[in-house]
Formats: sequence, structure tokens, C-alpha cells
Amino acid sequence: MPPIDLPSDLLNYLAQGDYQPGDRLPTLSELGQEEHLNLSISKIREQLEVARALGLVEVRSKTGMRLKPFSFTPAIRLTVLYAMARDISNFDEFKSLRVHMESAYWLEACQKLTPADKDLMQEQVEIAGKKLANNRWIQIPHEEHRKFHLTIFKNLENPFVTGLLEAYWDAYEAVELNRYADYAYHQEVWKYHERILEHICAQEYETARDLFVEHTGLLRVQPRMQHLSADDSD
Repeated sequence: MPPIDLPSDLLNYLAQGDYQPGDRLPTLSELGQEEHLNLSISKIREQLEVARALGLVEVRSKTGMRLKPFSFTPAIRLTVLYAMARDISNFDEFKSLRVHMESAYWLEACQKLTPADKDLMQEQVEIAGKKLANNRWIQIPHEEHRKFHLTIFKNLENPFVTGLLEAYWDAYEAVELNRYADYAYHQEVWKYHERILEHICAQEYETARDLFVEHTGLLRVQPRMQHLSADDSD
């Protein structure tokens, strides 16, 4: 099969070369002398910035340029955040994609969870409970929320699934850190997490998936929950 032709001479050079993740790459001046590239230093520098933005290479002052392990996260994160910056409603479309993808991979992912993974998820539930039960200062368990969900899919060994989900949580945090959610909402979210984990541990994966899909709809009914909370306080 002939090599895939990428719209960047530098990316073609890296993809078709013998470099492995972690390998040190030639300097800019050395790349400028490569016959296969036939690019000026300024052009190489431009294409290198693209490679850095995509997370394919890293550049450090002391260690030089190195090839990074492939990750889908930087590319999808950049484009998703750009789309959200243009129109915040794009987050809802991305969220829909995430829910459908997680539902499709749910059974396979749950079957690959180890006891240590389940212990880690239980730890996130407990930490979140303590944060929300703090009488002096309630903390929103953003980190625990992300870790709970990503742990479910960590053993799939599919970099595209992992990349999309990691980018989703970056987008989620960009939205949620600028959106008010009342105390009842966060409590309800973590009640779902606790129930999801209980059914996963009981190997009732389809029930756990149904709860997952149900709990992803909480964000849509959040204004209604806030209204009910206000009514109850009267």
C-alpha cells in the first residue's frame, strides 16, 4: 500500500521516517538540508508549529525536538474549542456525539475494568461526597467527575475513543466553569454515579448504561431543577 500523502511535507517526513516516540528529531538547520523536504527554514518552522499544535512533536530548549506518542486529543480539543468559541451551542452537538459513542462502547469498556479501576471510581464517588457535604465551603468535584467517566473507558486501547473523550471533558469544563449549577443538581449527578458503579460492580452493565444515558440528560433539565428548588424554599 502506498504511503498516505499528507498536506504537509514535514508531517510526511515524520510519518514515513524511522522515528519512534521519544526519539530526538533533527534540528531546524539539519531539516533544512534534507533533500526529501526541500524546504526553507521558515517553511519548516511554520509546519513545525502545526505539528506542535497537533501534539505530534514537542520542542524544548535543552532537549530539542522529539517525536511524541500519537494522541488524538490535541487535534480534536483544538477544533472543538474553536467551534465552541464560534458558537457555544456546538458543545451540545459534541456532547451528543460523546453520549452515543460511550453507549456504543459501554459493554466492551465495562468488561475490561479491573478491580483497581472500580476502586478508583469508588474513591471519586467518596471524594465528591465529602466535597459536597462540606458545611463551610462546598467544592464542585470537577476533577472527580472527569476521572470517574474516563476510567470506565481507559482499557479500550483505542486512541480515537480516548482522544475524543478527553477533549469532551476539556470542553465540558470550559462550559461548566462558567455556568451556574445549584447544589441539588450536583447531588443528583453523584447519586447517579454511585448507582452506575454499583451496577457495574454487579456486572449489570446494560442497567449501568441506561443510568448513564439517563444521567447525561440532567444538564438539559437543570433550569427546571433550579426552579423547583426555588419553589421549595418558599
